[in-house]
Amino acid sequence: MIAILVVCGLVALQRLLELRYADRNTRALLARGAIETGAAHYPFFILLHGAWLLCTAVVALATHAATNWWLIGLFAALQAARIWVIATLGPYWTTRLISLPGAPLVRSGPFRFVRHPNYLIVTIEIATLPLAFGEYPVAIGFTLLNAALLAVRIREEERALARRPVGQT
Repeated sequence: MIAILVVCGLVALQRLLELRYADRNTRALLARGAIETGAAHYPFFILLHGAWLLCTAVVALATHAATNWWLIGLFAALQAARIWVIATLGPYWTTRLISLPGAPLVRSGPFRFVRHPNYLIVTIEIATLPLAFGEYPVAIGFTLLNAALLAVRIREEERALARRPVGQT
């Protein structure tokens, strides 16, 4: 019980700090002439991620499931990968689809290996955390919902990025 409260509390804190950083970057990019696309689906991501974390915590507390520490370790490793993505994008990292015309596409860091590393990491996170507490239905349900939203988002993002030059940033 303590493990789920600590883990979910730390994840919630991390996500709130990330939202604050993303908001600051979003405002700075918009002030520089960046354009937001896909704003209509953004609230669904906020709802999905909040519901995922809340559902994970509530179900784990209700079922008193054992904690799989190997999966918690995997989730922690994913946080390092997440930080790598955020650090690589720096002032361009946001939780919204914000594109600065003329800015080169980032091709360094994890972007050398995967076109959308953050989405890959989040997809694995959404499955891993509930599975760490034995919550297979939660993992499957939220993974499918996330996949549906990502199908829309990636299509929108690809359209926005197609107008940008390729760079080594």
